[in-house]
Amino acid sequence: MAPSKGLVPAADLQSFTEYLSGCKRVIALLGAGISASSGLPTFRGAGGLWRSYDATSLATPEAFQRTPGLVWQFYSYRRHMALQAEPNKAHYALAELSRRNEDFITLSQNVDGLSQRALHPSKQLHLLHGSLFDVKCTSFYCNYTRENDFTDPLVPALDIPKMASGLHPSATDKTGEEAAKAIHNALGTGEEVDISDASNPIPHLSEDDLPKCPKCKTGLLRPGVVWFGEALPEKTLSEVDRWIAAGPIDLCLVIGTSARVWPAAGYVDEARSQGARIAVCNMDSNDTPGELHFGDWFFQGDAGVIVPEILKGVIGEI
Repeated sequence: MAPSKGLVPAADLQSFTEYLSGCKRVIALLGAGISASSGLPTFRGAGGLWRSYDATSLATPEAFQRTPGLVWQFYSYRRHMALQAEPNKAHYALAELSRRNEDFITLSQNVDGLSQRALHPSKQLHLLHGSLFDVKCTSFYCNYTRENDFTDPLVPALDIPKMASGLHPSATDKTGEEAAKAIHNALGTGEEVDISDASNPIPHLSEDDLPKCPKCKTGLLRPGVVWFGEALPEKTLSEVDRWIAAGPIDLCLVIGTSARVWPAAGYVDEARSQGARIAVCNMDSNDTPGELHFGDWFFQGDAGVIVPEILKGVIGEI
């Protein structure tokens, strides 16, 4: 099918809408591209730096063990940025499709919480990599977890600092210029300091400053995301496997991801083996889960625009 750079070609839209209208069992795979319309920064891939750190080097159990304060500052920043963003129409469109079709499930590789905030039915939303807004205790003897905690910041020490916090006159120079600078800095703009910029200092945090487990009282809480070197959530994978095993699958939506990495690639292959047609929505025409077959669709453009358009025939206007 011909790619679309904005509005979907009428022929593609018609054929997809007709097919979707007859679909019973539908699976969607989501990646970071669906949240691009919401303005969220990504820390994966080339140039994925936070301050002077390769962001992926902070996403490990070993990093948390070595420098829990720094890792929490990174994740608290990401939580804060995600909360500044709003779910876009693609998130709302998929949530509405879920409400209209109980046999539609969404597998998200995103941790940004935007699908949850779009009120996507939780029973039909499976988070493969966890969520920034879940926390769990790190103590081996404690099983405490908390989901969908949108408190920002989790503890006062993780608050994003503001540009100016008070008068700081020079101790040695009392000239009018220094006084004027002090007053200007004290008044400031109330804007937040960009702590992703390494030129802006951040405090060193001790374990006493960080979120503690309310159950065991001693363990540190950690972000409820899947770090490098950790297994994907077994319960989530089991629930998805049960749904797939109930087959057949009519349609697989691939949105904002190339779905070439396990387990996403495996889910596309399994859906196709059960007779599913594949519909991809990505900005880059090369981002496809392998070679598309005759009867598949590729919709090129912003997921926030394309997804509500292609689902409109079934869910109505978003």
